[in-house]
Amino acid sequence: MKYQNIVPAVFLERPNRFLARVAIGGETQTVHVKNTGRCRELLRPGAEVYLTAPGTPGRKTEYDLIAVRKETGALFNIDSQAPNAAAMEWLKTQGFDKIVPEYRFGDSRIDFYMERKNEKHLMEVKGCTLEIGGVGYFPDAPTERGEKHVRELIRAQNEEYRAVLAFVIQTGGVAEVRPNAATDPAFAKAVADAMQAGVTVLHLPCRVTPDSLTVCPEVHI
Repeated sequence: MKYQNIVPAVFLERPNRFLARVAIGGETQTVHVKNTGRCRELLRPGAEVYLTAPGTPGRKTEYDLIAVRKETGALFNIDSQAPNAAAMEWLKTQGFDKIVPEYRFGDSRIDFYMERKNEKHLMEVKGCTLEIGGVGYFPDAPTERGEKHVRELIRAQNEEYRAVLAFVIQTGGVAEVRPNAATDPAFAKAVADAMQAGVTVLHLPCRVTPDSLTVCPEVHI
């Protein structure tokens, strides 16, 4: 997936989950943060960030903050909508006959329903922006919704579906995502139960640039 109208800036502070203050050419502006997670190890004063200007009429902020360079030099896409968009592009290369986003299953909407010949698949996507020592971790904050989705995948696997939990890794150089048991033990337990039930867990490494997020093509489902 690709963005338009990319502008570099310097991160100053984050007064709340939705907003950040940045410096653009020495001028301070308030921008929208497209991620409600903590991102504490990324959004630090002085960090190099990248913004996009969607140009939507009536917006309170001109820019969205979509990417940040960690002090290690690694670039992270932090747009919470980007993983699904990148996953859709990737799914279109996987030979499915049908792909339906936002598929209603049980009490949830699972990110994708796919068909290939007589096989029915359900895939839930989680974007990973937390990296420690070259390994990705999810989540960076407790997520009851995430645990619920994994439990729905277990139910689907026990019915007529092939269920998939896909972690889209929103930085380069990371190939594995582990459940962040220290932050959310319930989610970690759900993932362990899902693997035992036969749910496929995919790690989707990506190429990240200031204006794009792309799942590496060598990964297959």
